[in-house]
Amino acid sequence: MWFRRDVRASDNAALYHALKGHEAVYCAFVFDTDILDALPRVDRRVEFIRESLVDLDTQLQAISGGRTRLLVLHGKAVDEIPRLALELGAQAVYANHDDEPSAIRRDAHVAEALRATGAHLHTLKDHVVFERQEVLTQAGKPYTVFTPYKNAWLKKLAARADGFYLKPYPTKKYAAALQAVSDSLCQAYALPSLSSIGFEKTNLAQLGVQTGSTGAQKLLADFAPRMSRYQETRDFPAIKGPSYLSVHLRFGTVSIRELASLAHQQLQASPDDAGAATWLSELIWRDFYHQIMANFPHAARRSFKPDYDRIQWEQGEVAETLYAAWTEARTGYPLVDAAMRQLNQTGYMHNRLRMITASFFTKDLGLDWRWGERYFAQHLIDFDLAANNGGWQWAASSGCDAQPYFRIFNPTSQSQKFDPKGKFIRHYLPELEGLGDKEIHVPRNPVVDHTEARAKTLVRYAVVKN
Repeated sequence: MWFRRDVRASDNAALYHALKGHEAVYCAFVFDTDILDALPRVDRRVEFIRESLVDLDTQLQAISGGRTRLLVLHGKAVDEIPRLALELGAQAVYANHDDEPSAIRRDAHVAEALRATGAHLHTLKDHVVFERQEVLTQAGKPYTVFTPYKNAWLKKLAARADGFYLKPYPTKKYAAALQAVSDSLCQAYALPSLSSIGFEKTNLAQLGVQTGSTGAQKLLADFAPRMSRYQETRDFPAIKGPSYLSVHLRFGTVSIRELASLAHQQLQASPDDAGAATWLSELIWRDFYHQIMANFPHAARRSFKPDYDRIQWEQGEVAETLYAAWTEARTGYPLVDAAMRQLNQTGYMHNRLRMITASFFTKDLGLDWRWGERYFAQHLIDFDLAANNGGWQWAASSGCDAQPYFRIFNPTSQSQKFDPKGKFIRHYLPELEGLGDKEIHVPRNPVVDHTEARAKTLVRYAVVKN
């Protein structure tokens, strides 16, 4: 079993099929240098994964009665997985799907190398409820508009009265197939420290980020009683509204089936529960963006709507200056700057603020969405290519079912609406703490004037308005 973005022992599709179909199963994880070498040496994601692997190893020991341990490798996955399979005499390697373009190429190389050793790579759906082309239009094509996709998603879910699509995989039932691991293997493939793989500790512990499946379950237990209020609280960054499970969904320390089932069951018990309906809708958005990435891989690097690649973004010294102001929280717009400080200091940004900062980047600063998307990709602890790309293209109006190009958030009115008392702003911009509730939203030395920027944006987007 090759764990990737599914760092949990329970309700894991690939692990379940490996255990059910074979008599002796080893469990492995690779710190893939093809990924790690592109990262800064201080990266919260690497530390999150490392700590979550401690939790996974504990889970595997618990369900196997202490027989098995997680084998951890450090190197190129395309080399390490076939080498380990050969060393263990494995006939098969199981993993869960990853539809990012680079992951698809990696898996193709691993499958080829495994075939040379007489082994086979088996991959399964686990990261979403419905993937790839499971939900199609009547014409048999992938959906590119969310609402009809959501309706079809819900219809497909309801088609199975037994709740088949949200049923957990009972891995513990087949745990007897977990192979005992010798002391020599334990030592050869022990979980490395951060420093031994070239990384430094971050402020993850000080931030109180809860790692592993244990951490995910604590967050879920905290969110479940709040779910019914999700619709009314989710847009206000100073309020405890979200589930804060995004990083756990990203790395699979929680099952998407468990989360969707919780919302679905609550809706069945209380059909008018707007909070549960809205949260389930957000989970469906996640499936939507993943099937977009799987069916339209060009969107990873280019505009989903090709015409939007004709837009002339700001360039040169002007662009560099505006970009630096945005990344360094110096735009002069309090809510935008507070959001960027939240990202830089914690690796997290509230979802409403992601929309506001992305809209500001593309439509106030006139900068290419790909530039902003890359910055989020470098700093978000919950970075997920499909969701991040979908969100940025939504803000830039270049994506599927995106906001119209002429819809341009006013950063000041957004601030007044979603942080009316300035509580969030004051937390991240303590230098504004003494201002009144009205004054705190007023731009100070702004790098652009919103009214002028809006007019420029409408001209900039004129190349695609027809």
